[in-house]
Amino acid sequence: MKELAIKELLYKMADDLLILGHRNSEWTGIGPILEEDIAFSSMAQDKVGQSWALYKMLQVLGEQEPDTVAFTRNAPQFHSCKFVELPIGEYDFSLVRHFLFDTADLLRFDLLSRSSYTPLAQLATKIKGELKYHTMHANTWIKQLGSVEDEEAFQRMQYALDVALPFALGIFEEGPYEQSLADEKIFAGEVHLKSLWLEKIQETLSKTRLVLGDVSLISPELGGRYGQHTEFLQPLLDEMTEVFKVDPTAEW
Repeated sequence: MKELAIKELLYKMADDLLILGHRNSEWTGIGPILEEDIAFSSMAQDKVGQSWALYKMLQVLGEQEPDTVAFTRNAPQFHSCKFVELPIGEYDFSLVRHFLFDTADLLRFDLLSRSSYTPLAQLATKIKGELKYHTMHANTWIKQLGSVEDEEAFQRMQYALDVALPFALGIFEEGPYEQSLADEKIFAGEVHLKSLWLEKIQETLSKTRLVLGDVSLISPELGGRYGQHTEFLQPLLDEMTEVFKVDPTAEW
């Protein structure tokens, strides 16, 4: 049971990072300003690297090698939340997703840095150091654009937040081994993480004009952790794996 619980946790984390890393990379060359083009490209690279490290940990636990796990599964086999697979949209949506997801991810890896599963605790300590820069970037732009006096710009940010929130809540979809993870002191669980996240994003949004709304009245977009995805994931996977599938045995 313990090993199954760890694998389920690692898969959903790795899949989230791989898919969002690919999405963020789609801003390369089309960012609204050069600095943001570079920033999103850099964060995309970090996320793909973090996903590789988690897939490598899964390999140690008996799963297939990272390239095989990342590039040969179809959408129903992925454990990623629906939030990360949505198209990049306009920059306002990608920025809001960046803020909501990376805040959750930093808190997740901070909790995991104290995990009883030593390999994960050690990796989490390293990754949370990278994520501090991601959240610093997100918070700076959210505070700036969430307080802008231009009404059209502000309304776009508020609309992006409203659209993103149900999907962001899907990050915290509970898995089948929540109690086991908590009992073994591997991970405190999605409910606890969600409460920390809500407190943190409210703290940031309180410094802006943006309104989070009553989260208890919002139906989260669930199913991704159990292989139920939007129509956007499979085309993303087809594009992401195109080069690999030319010759899966090649060493690139």
